[in-house]
Amino acid sequence: MSTPAPGMGSATPHRSRIRLHLPTVPEALASLLRTVVVALFILTFLLQPYLIPSESMERTLLVGDFLLVDKQIFAPGAGSGSAFHWLMPHREVARGDIVVFHHPDPPYLVKRVVGIPGDRIRIEDGRVVVNGVPQAEPYAAFEPADPGPGPDEFPAKVYNDPQVDIGWWRQMQGLTQNGELVVPPDRYFVLGDNRNHSFDSRFWGFVPRQAIIARPLVVYFSISRPSATDVQQAADDRLGHDRELSARFIGFARWKRIFHVVH
Repeated sequence: MSTPAPGMGSATPHRSRIRLHLPTVPEALASLLRTVVVALFILTFLLQPYLIPSESMERTLLVGDFLLVDKQIFAPGAGSGSAFHWLMPHREVARGDIVVFHHPDPPYLVKRVVGIPGDRIRIEDGRVVVNGVPQAEPYAAFEPADPGPGPDEFPAKVYNDPQVDIGWWRQMQGLTQNGELVVPPDRYFVLGDNRNHSFDSRFWGFVPRQAIIARPLVVYFSISRPSATDVQQAADDRLGHDRELSARFIGFARWKRIFHVVH
């Protein structure tokens, strides 16, 4: 009869047991509280969601887009000494940036920066000219609009558009040199990408630096909402099928725009 090898006794070998720990009510509440605190911290200091309500930034941003914006990048004093510089580095506002800023009515707007302090701005036949150089703007859209004077020529020598704020028009005359608007220090000239359907610096003036609070980062969801510039088809009385119902369900959101990076 053979002798068992060392460590190979006849007794059943011991097996370790993994025990699952179910959190107690206080532990679960503490974990939930930590999650809420982190989420509130991120929304307060770093990111914040916004909904696009109008067509002024089409085709870059669509009506129904939900945005996450970076609140750190343009924050005053958020330079290399900031605790979050490694995550979301700070920099100054640059020409071409899309920015979110405070505005009297409505309280927040999103537009694209076209002119920075010191720039000389004019618009000829709808084309932006900065410091004597016509700008290549692949993002700009010119969807049809109602006939009227319009801001295709800027700055205007004669007040001929009642939509332009009269106070801004008077201020603009003192800032115009040789047919170009000179952007003052600490001010920015902004336009909507959908040029014929945007109320922007052409109508009410500059954006102060301290009013700029964020930069859009990503579209995290997008609801299919009609735009005022869309061509709508007339409804009829035909009965639909289940296939049409499922198509409408799938079509309530723009799925391809989810996680679309804004630029």
